[in-house]
Amino acid sequence: MNLKLAVIGQGYVGLPLALIASKSGFVVFGIDSDALKVSKLQRGVSPIEDVDSFQITEGIDSGSYFPTSDYSLINGCSVILICVPTPLNNVQAPDLSYLKAAATRIGEHLSPGSLVILESTVSPGTTRNFLVKTIEAASGLDQSEFNIAFSPERIDPLNRKWNIKNTPKIVSGLTENSTRMAAEFYAKFIDEVITVESLEIAETAKLLENSFRLVNISFINEIAIFCDELGIDITKVIQAAASKPYGFMPFYPGIGVGGHCIPVDPIYLSHKAGEIGASSNFIELAVKVNRDRPNYFVEKAQQKLGTLSQKKILVIGVAYKPNVSDTRETPVKALIDGLIDRGANVSWHDKLVKTWEGGQSAPLDDNYDLAIIATLHDSVDLSELGNTPIINTRNSV
Repeated sequence: MNLKLAVIGQGYVGLPLALIASKSGFVVFGIDSDALKVSKLQRGVSPIEDVDSFQITEGIDSGSYFPTSDYSLINGCSVILICVPTPLNNVQAPDLSYLKAAATRIGEHLSPGSLVILESTVSPGTTRNFLVKTIEAASGLDQSEFNIAFSPERIDPLNRKWNIKNTPKIVSGLTENSTRMAAEFYAKFIDEVITVESLEIAETAKLLENSFRLVNISFINEIAIFCDELGIDITKVIQAAASKPYGFMPFYPGIGVGGHCIPVDPIYLSHKAGEIGASSNFIELAVKVNRDRPNYFVEKAQQKLGTLSQKKILVIGVAYKPNVSDTRETPVKALIDGLIDRGANVSWHDKLVKTWEGGQSAPLDDNYDLAIIATLHDSVDLSELGNTPIINTRNSV
């Protein structure tokens, strides 16, 4: 294969992949339909916390990384990675519109023999039955004339221990040749590549990983309520249980799960289960527990203040996890909406997010009746709240 690579989508998944590949002998076209994002990238400005701006400038200056919106550059690329969002739509069903748009544009410029790898999360069967057919229709090529593989992304923003290079990579192709090509490609910059025997196994493995996390986080959130009622510290309970060297994995409570994976991937699994008549009771219950979690803290606020009507409440952190600015699927929105429905005057503070939902980050001070810690970034100085009462969603005792 030649050493030209296109990465479709330059966000939390696609940008780090593009940059590590650009250091591994590839000339990489980082393609994104967001003109503003592309403009920032071309100026060497990183749009995400997980990538330093100097890494982008280094790639551009070396001639190995080209951020662009020009899909025609796909022509002549030996490998095309798809790293576009696969969110839920307004009825909480899988939304493949971004994938369809990307696959169509790829097909319009695809060279015979090229390898297309999907990294976006999808339901089992999507790569084989949706992606292949979409590319065939747009390209006029038969599936025997190009190669298809699926390799689920395993990106955890700001995780300093596990990164693209040292996190094992699952790969499967439509054919044995596609599997071999994809494995050889990833092996150039990833320490361990694991091939599995079908696209559907690889697709389902990704859904299992995050469904496992959702079920266990929802479970620990219920245990946190139990401990709260007993007046004991859930964090200390978890630490004690985690001393057992086998059979236990610590998960920690919070306001609920957010981001592009944990709240979304299990619903892809349960949606597919519904299509084939299989049970997904655990997932459905976990989704319900997770969605109910913000309202639990609305009730806690009501109990603490007696009434929420006209009370000034500051919510600290609207991103879905500490130290990132990503607000996708953030459970903080449900918390704020619930407080407002009870008549509270709600402000929020998040210096990383700055602007969100038509509002701006408010300063930290002691001019509030209550502060609720939803997502605590390392830079937040809680002493600025003075004597303001606090509810900490991580440990509300």
